[in-house]
Amino acid sequence: MTHYPDSVRQWLATPFGEALLQRESRVVEESLDGIFGEQCLQLGLWGESNLFLRHARTQRKWLLDVGAPHGRDNPSIIGKFHRLPVQDSSIDCVVLPHVLDYSDRPHAILREVDRVLTAHGHVVILGFKTGGLWGVRRLIPGAGLPPEAQHLVPERRLKDWLQLLDMRIQANVRYFFRWPIPLIRGASSPRWETRGQRWWPELAACYMLTAQKRVSPLTPVKPVWRRNPKVVAGLAETTNRVSRIKFDPKS
Repeated sequence: MTHYPDSVRQWLATPFGEALLQRESRVVEESLDGIFGEQCLQLGLWGESNLFLRHARTQRKWLLDVGAPHGRDNPSIIGKFHRLPVQDSSIDCVVLPHVLDYSDRPHAILREVDRVLTAHGHVVILGFKTGGLWGVRRLIPGAGLPPEAQHLVPERRLKDWLQLLDMRIQANVRYFFRWPIPLIRGASSPRWETRGQRWWPELAACYMLTAQKRVSPLTPVKPVWRRNPKVVAGLAETTNRVSRIKFDPKS
């Protein structure tokens, strides 16, 4: 089960947290631009309930959280992330905003995501980088990383997990190039983000991975039926069967 602590919600309400949410909304919007279908599911309430789902191009949008429903923008579902109350192969896109950063069961969550995704469905995962400028966050009092994020998953490891599930990595975006100290006002303009992605991507605070489920087409193998033995002309088949012939006594 994954649940964002109350301290995280309070942190996201700060100017530093609001700047992160604003940037992540833009990043997710770009990733969802070409994903269509009927159902989009977000796991976990990260910011406002409509922060990411408003960008989905699907017909229906759902928010699943472990607590009480929040907001009225999107229908909310209560459930466990490692046991999703969702049917198999029914969701076209799943969004995970830092869910793995606060879960001690990341493998189980990813397996559930793979289970509920339709053929060729997509998953969008947001996570905090283990290195970069924020790699020294634990050494700085009042650092900008949300508190209690104890299960950070490196990008390379997450890629390996997704590939083991036979998912194809489509995009790997690194974003939010700011110092991890809220008191320091770093640049957060789109131009600064573009420079960071081009010149020093390893210094980013967060990353986003977009992957697509791959379903290998199965070619049915027709069974090879045993053919009847051919009789060569001029030879008679031998048989051990005894023919039972009924005689008519009147004949």
